[in-house]
Amino acid sequence: MVPLSVLDLVPVADGSSATDALAHSTRLVQRTEELGFTRYWVAEHHAMPGIASSSPPVLIAHLAGATERIRVGSGGVMLPNHRPLVVAEQFGTLEALHPDRIDLGIGRAPGTDPKTAAALRGTTAAQLHAPEDFPDQLVELASYFRGDADVLAVPATGNAPSLWLLGSSGYSAKLAGMLGLPFSFAHHFSSRNTTAALELYREHFRPSAMLSEPYSMIAASVFCADTDEAARDLSLPAALQFLHLRLGNPRELPGPEEVAAFEWTDQARAFVEQRRADQIIGSPATVAAGVEELAARTGVDELMVTTSTYRGEDRLRSFELLADAVGMPGDAAAA
Repeated sequence: MVPLSVLDLVPVADGSSATDALAHSTRLVQRTEELGFTRYWVAEHHAMPGIASSSPPVLIAHLAGATERIRVGSGGVMLPNHRPLVVAEQFGTLEALHPDRIDLGIGRAPGTDPKTAAALRGTTAAQLHAPEDFPDQLVELASYFRGDADVLAVPATGNAPSLWLLGSSGYSAKLAGMLGLPFSFAHHFSSRNTTAALELYREHFRPSAMLSEPYSMIAASVFCADTDEAARDLSLPAALQFLHLRLGNPRELPGPEEVAAFEWTDQARAFVEQRRADQIIGSPATVAAGVEELAARTGVDELMVTTSTYRGEDRLRSFELLADAVGMPGDAAAA
């Protein structure tokens, strides 16, 4: 089995708070470290009531300080929202505080709507960076860690985190290969592009000072419970939350009562079922088979798991059952 890691969106459930969500993420990173997961990433999202991870560097500092061994990082920092020098200083500081444990996953999407992206960048929506600016930003960022930029980035120089490129299309896959970076693909929301993107990455890979051979990872949504039926019930709140997002109404993770009371049209049901078809949902045996099949089919070197449930204890239990089912080397999950 390939190594397993965690992508945490820090979900905020309806009726709870960001404080509750962040406290649960602290418990989850500690437990997944015990279970033997390789790395724990948090994602940058803005203006989303149901996601409390708008500031990855701040959260990474907290999570790394609450653990001892697991790698902690960003999945990712949306580089067009920030000046590369600022990102270099932030992650150089994190690496200096937690040597050889920090990952800097970089993405090029805004992680929010145009109005919020413009506010982040101190510009107008019409003046947002064009996509072709991204490679130059990435090269500039790397130069601060190498120490060959025109400006000295302290403490970035000499304290380089592990640099990853993230993507949900062929553009980032090809760029990651050309730059010789490890590549993480967002299978959990762009599954139709997974195979083609990974092929592009491997085809265009050039060895670099950071990486001699291609190294790929994909993120997949996984929901594990005692039975297949219980796991499907567990996955419904996140599916409904995503439906609200697609309808232009981002909100907190809904509870079971709201899920049951929701007026499910045929179109809404079809949308949710299509989304869940790309997820791994079921009992421990079902999930173990699904995880192994996905890893084998895509040929990835590592698999990142993301799980959002209404109750924090259900999310924690899902990771425990998964770890036990695939025989991870850490502490055994509770029976």
